[in-house]
Amino acid sequence: MCFLEDGKEQMSKAKAYAARMNKVLDHIDKHLDEPLTLEQLSDVAHFSKYHFHRQFSDYVGMSAIRYAQLMRLKRASYRLAFIPEQRITDIALDAGFENPESFSRAFRNQFGQSPTEFRRIPAWERWNTHYKPMNREGVLAMEVNIVDCEKMKLAVLEHRGPPTLVNDSVKIFIDWRKESGLSPVSSSKTLGIVYDNPEVTEPAKFRFDIAGSVIEDVPENVQGVINKEIPPGPCAVLRHLGSHDRLGDSIRSLYRDWLPHSGEELRDFPLYFHYINLITDTPEHALITDIYLPLQGKTLA
Repeated sequence: MCFLEDGKEQMSKAKAYAARMNKVLDHIDKHLDEPLTLEQLSDVAHFSKYHFHRQFSDYVGMSAIRYAQLMRLKRASYRLAFIPEQRITDIALDAGFENPESFSRAFRNQFGQSPTEFRRIPAWERWNTHYKPMNREGVLAMEVNIVDCEKMKLAVLEHRGPPTLVNDSVKIFIDWRKESGLSPVSSSKTLGIVYDNPEVTEPAKFRFDIAGSVIEDVPENVQGVINKEIPPGPCAVLRHLGSHDRLGDSIRSLYRDWLPHSGEELRDFPLYFHYINLITDTPEHALITDIYLPLQGKTLA
């Protein structure tokens, strides 16, 4: 019994320690536009400034200053790839670099491409090796609502292949949206339909649909965007706040923690995301994504 109590106490202390580190990570994510110092970050977690550098490096796998730079380069990467009208000089300054030259050096050292090369042909597979989702245990708060969803007509680009290359498909879909005008971002929903779990699916067999709501059928087009729909029916909805990299944590909790105790049965349609805002114009910490889990029940007429 004593061993059991000791084990529980150790787990509780480990979760408390993780919560303090997560507080630092959240602080960095929310203040990328500001100068960040080790002394400031150690104060956020109430750690000794003399040991914080080693504590953070051991927990995250890199220094706090290096983590902040990597997150700034991540934000810059999205702007390079998806906002071609934004000047590289402006992206460099927003990322905290004094000039485009220092930004270009740091970017090439990190990703093996210059910002100009990345903008033209992004090497997303190499890029993804630097941004594997971190385990943020103990930070998820669950509030699940069940809602009746109406049928939704969609324009869909089917991504088939490695999850690391989804952003290539996203770029194609963005190009179609701009060219066709049939699913404008300002007035249409942006969705993702998840057929497979990337953690257990062979990369070549991974399936994910990038979608936008439409009110009329999509004609044949060079991008390969096709017509699909989301059928009507009840869904469990969980709102995920923050980086898309951690959507897997929310999905696991939905399946593992909520579903077994809900008494609900799943409907034969895949889980899907509704992106309330988009990474192209929203800081990662402010992203809002609703996760829809289709349930059995009486559908809407």
